[in-house]
Amino acid sequence: MRPLPSVGRKTRGISLGLLALCLAAARCLQSQGVSLYIPQATINATVEEDILLSVEYSCHGVPTIEWTYSSNWGMQKIVEWKPGTQANISQSHKDRVCTFDNGSIQLFSVGVRDSGYYVITVTERLGSSQLGTIVLHVSEILYEDLHFVAVFLAFLIAVAAVLISLMWVCNKCAYKFQRKRRHKLKESATEEIELQDVEC
Repeated sequence: MRPLPSVGRKTRGISLGLLALCLAAARCLQSQGVSLYIPQATINATVEEDILLSVEYSCHGVPTIEWTYSSNWGMQKIVEWKPGTQANISQSHKDRVCTFDNGSIQLFSVGVRDSGYYVITVTERLGSSQLGTIVLHVSEILYEDLHFVAVFLAFLIAVAAVLISLMWVCNKCAYKFQRKRRHKLKESATEEIELQDVEC
């Protein structure tokens, strides 16, 4: 004889089925979470340049976007906002940041201290989030250094030209002075010879 099916086995089967269904739904939701695309992960810029930290995201609903900055000088929050609303910009970056609805930000007049890692966090309403990093390297403009060297060399050349001109003028004056002195010595020598001849 066969044993009769137990009611406990049926409820355990239903529980496992519901658990599998919940796991499948969670995976579906997770795969439809936030995706983030960064077209340029490293940016090189020069001082006083305006740069665009460009990103694109896709998710369901309106996410919260946050940019933070990390470097040797520490880590700080730059801006946080939801697309379509006003951005909450930190005091250190007031009047230097412009936000875009696609998650990108633009930094105005970057300096050497702006070099570092810029981390974007896109958080969906349900809690799933995605991180992305852009490395920014800001260097000083070499043209300013070359300009300084060129101006300094031009100044040195001008000073050298003035000194050479003064030396030429001094040489001419010394030559004329020596010529006059020789002429006077010759005259005085001829006068002495004439006096000696007269005395004799």
